[in-house]
Amino acid sequence: MRSERYLIDSNILYFRATDKKQLTAEVKYILEDTGNRIYVPSKCVEELVYLRQSGKLGVNVWKSAEDIVGYIKDEMSYGIKYVAEEHLLKLAQLPLFPEHKDPTDRIIIAQAITEKIPIISSDRQFLEYRKAGLELVYNKR
Repeated sequence: MRSERYLIDSNILYFRATDKKQLTAEVKYILEDTGNRIYVPSKCVEELVYLRQSGKLGVNVWKSAEDIVGYIKDEMSYGIKYVAEEHLLKLAQLPLFPEHKDPTDRIIIAQAITEKIPIISSDRQFLEYRKAGLELVYNKR
């Protein structure tokens, strides 16, 4: 079996850690296939840490914000993809859609396009970026 690489958005990581019923059968299959390499963008980790520290994210498996990184790497065996210069250059080329200005989403979209890695997300606004070359596995809930 050929190994595939995927990036996952914050919402997918959250659902994976808390409520797998929020994931489609396709997304569950991808995440559970041990032949696939799953990565979490560092900007998503940053977002989750902030949400946990601010009390807006209550996840029992993450007792503290510090637990998030260990959980991703040790419990889920996912890698973390860090922002690089080429991602920033792609970000500067991305169209700005009037309905979508989230800077975290835009940099992870730029990462996915640059590295030619499909991203898994439940965010409808990611659909627009297919026009810019984004490969998206949409977790339609």
